[in-house]
Amino acid sequence: MERFRAEMAGTIAGRYPDREGEFGILFSDRHLHHSQHHPELALVALLDVPALRNFQSSCGTSSAVATGLWPVWSCTWFVRMRTAHRAVATRTIQNQLDQHVSALLQCRRCPRMQSTPVSGGAIVSDVMIIGQAPGPREPVLERPFAHTAGKTLFRWFEEFCGMNEATVRSRIYFAAVCRCFPGKNSSGTDRVPTPDEIRNCSSWMDNEIRILRPRLIIPVGRLAIMQFIDCPKLDKVIGRNFRVERAGHRFDLIPLPHPSGASPWHKISPGRELTKRALKLIARHSGIAALSKRRRQSENAATVG
Repeated sequence: MERFRAEMAGTIAGRYPDREGEFGILFSDRHLHHSQHHPELALVALLDVPALRNFQSSCGTSSAVATGLWPVWSCTWFVRMRTAHRAVATRTIQNQLDQHVSALLQCRRCPRMQSTPVSGGAIVSDVMIIGQAPGPREPVLERPFAHTAGKTLFRWFEEFCGMNEATVRSRIYFAAVCRCFPGKNSSGTDRVPTPDEIRNCSSWMDNEIRILRPRLIIPVGRLAIMQFIDCPKLDKVIGRNFRVERAGHRFDLIPLPHPSGASPWHKISPGRELTKRALKLIARHSGIAALSKRRRQSENAATVG
């Protein structure tokens, strides 16, 4: 693939200097860069320029080669091929995620939990939000972050990322440290999941990371943050971008404090300033920027239509 890139890019640079920087766009898809993620894409790594020439000849494109236009033809062909492979990859991921969510909803590993699992749906995304555990309202409403904390979280995303609640829910995959409501403790507050309950649920998160291979994970709240990095104090981790590995995949991690009204940390200094810094980092991240761009394109298409 590297030889293919070098030869094609070099030819274009020589014949079409005004388009020198455009060829890299053809190789921007992460699934083509990492064909091992999806076996059906492995053939891309076998491509080379002589093979393309033979392919063109077999398709009656020798005139394009003779006139020096074969790089342009090859670019067009490759764009079409990449689009087809991207569609195959997306369908594969969607099927895997559909099966995963279906199995997740049937989970009954933890007898102390007071509800069945809550899921945000099988949303194929480069971004994951990891909560702590559902509250009492989420199982009834059948979606994560469905009450007070969710209102604050979605207000943050709208203010800093320009994405309303409906957009966030439809473009970002929601997970949690534990997927069931743990119940109340003796003081009347939500019970913190036990270590064995966290272990029981961790395999679901690991599988989601393997399937989605996200660019960005946003853990919300100290319990969620601690599943990835040490968190002695929130002011040591909020407002920073960490490079983390889990389930055999490396990704960016930008933690957020929990938006629950039970804790005023994000409302007072230094939490208020650090939370804003974290949200700005999230808004500038390539994973979020790509989602925002697709949203604007969809809105423009709807307006034109």
